[in-house]
Amino acid sequence: MLKNTFHHIRGVGTTTERRLWDSGILSWEDLLNGSALLLSRRKRQTLTVAIEESIQHLEARNPHYFGQRLPSNQCWRVFKDFRDRIAYLDIETTGLEGEITTIALYDGQTIRTYVQGRNLDQFQDDIYEYDVIVTYNGKCFDVPFIESDLGIKLNQIHIDLRYLLKSVGFSGGLKGCERKAGIDREGLTGLEGYHAPILWQEFKGRRDDKALETLLAYNCQDTINLETLMVMAYNLKLSTTPFIEMHRLELPVMLPIPYKADLATVDKVKNMGGWSWGY
Repeated sequence: MLKNTFHHIRGVGTTTERRLWDSGILSWEDLLNGSALLLSRRKRQTLTVAIEESIQHLEARNPHYFGQRLPSNQCWRVFKDFRDRIAYLDIETTGLEGEITTIALYDGQTIRTYVQGRNLDQFQDDIYEYDVIVTYNGKCFDVPFIESDLGIKLNQIHIDLRYLLKSVGFSGGLKGCERKAGIDREGLTGLEGYHAPILWQEFKGRRDDKALETLLAYNCQDTINLETLMVMAYNLKLSTTPFIEMHRLELPVMLPIPYKADLATVDKVKNMGGWSWGY
C-alpha cells in the first residue's frame, strides 16, 4: 500500500491523494513514468523529489520515515510492507494506579511473556527489536503504563486498534470487537480486564500457580487476537481505496497459546467480581 500512498508527502492530504488516484496516478511508479502530465510542473517536481526519497527509505526498510509523515489515522498503511517488524503488545496490571504484572509480546511467529518478579526487565531489550507496535487502547493505557512503570521510552510507530477499528465500524471494547469479528475465546470466555488483578492476587496471595497460568493464557489471548483484528481492519480500510484486490491479506492462522487456562480458576474469579475500566 505504501507505493500507492501520497498522503505522507507534505501538502498532499486525503482529497489531493484521491484526486491523484482518480486521474490515474495510482502509484509512485505511475508518477515517475510521466503519468502526472496534467499536474503543474512545480507540483510534479515536488512529488517526484518526495517519491524518490520515499523509495530510498522503503528500500532501506525504514518505517519511521513514513510513520513520522503519515497522519496517525493513516499509519495502518505501513502494515503490509513492514509486517515482519511489528509486535503486538498487551499488558496486565494490579489496577489503574498499580503496577504491571504481566506483558505478552507477539510478532506473528513467537509469543513471549514477562512476569513481575521473574523476567519483566527483559521486556526492554526485546521490544526494541521492533519498529511498529500494535495495541488495543495502548495509547491511553499500555504504552504510558510501560513507560512510567519500567522507565523506558517506546518510540515505535504505534497503531492503536481502538481507533482504527472504530473507524471501520467496530466498537464495544476489545472483547466486543472480537465478538463482531467472530473470534472465539473458548475457555477464556467471560474473563474481562478487571479479572486480571484478581488472578494476580490469587497467584501472589495464595501461591496459586494455576491462577498465574490462567492470567498468562488470558494475556496471550488478548495479544494474539490483535493480529487477526489488525488484518481485518487493514482489509476494511483498503476497501475504501482502489487497491483492495491488490493488497488484500488473508486472515492469519492463530498461534496456539502456550498456557492453559484452568477452568475452575476461571469460574472462581468470575464469581468474585471486581472492577472495570472499559476493557
